[in-house]
Amino acid sequence: MPSMPLEPALPTGYSLLHAPLAELSGLTWHQISRLRQDVFVVEQDCPYPDQDSRDAEPATAHLWISSAAPGGAARVVATLRLLTEPDGVTRRIGRVATAPEHRGRGLMGYLLRAAIQLCGTAPIVLDAQAHLEGWYGSFGFVKNGEEFLEDGIPHVPMRLMDGAARAQRR
Repeated sequence: MPSMPLEPALPTGYSLLHAPLAELSGLTWHQISRLRQDVFVVEQDCPYPDQDSRDAEPATAHLWISSAAPGGAARVVATLRLLTEPDGVTRRIGRVATAPEHRGRGLMGYLLRAAIQLCGTAPIVLDAQAHLEGWYGSFGFVKNGEEFLEDGIPHVPMRLMDGAARAQRR
């Protein structure tokens, strides 16, 4: 499973990795699934089938950050998935989750930057929980549609300009 080189480096004790589902160990997939369930189904009280056929699509990349506890095994503490949309070009970021005890450390920013890096020049879309619109905006995402409810939570569709435009902006 490839590690993502990022600047600045992740805080000590964390590793950022990515792989398609077919390359994940059973334990890693269990931890990713469990984290998503704990955040979306339990914490946000949205009973829905989190695991869907898109997790297993060959072009889907699962990104996660693991934390190694002293003397213990690595544990997934943040995750997102990166899909290829049906048009074959646009990428979609979703299933963005961080364990409560690891929030506020900037970990999701590392994951989001890694996902953007993996997309190359492809346009990127996501459906942000409305209260996170400004946070995603800080990475260059802009609202591109009307607010909607998903599982009782307000969301806004957002888009990041294509890679050529992103490169000119740097």
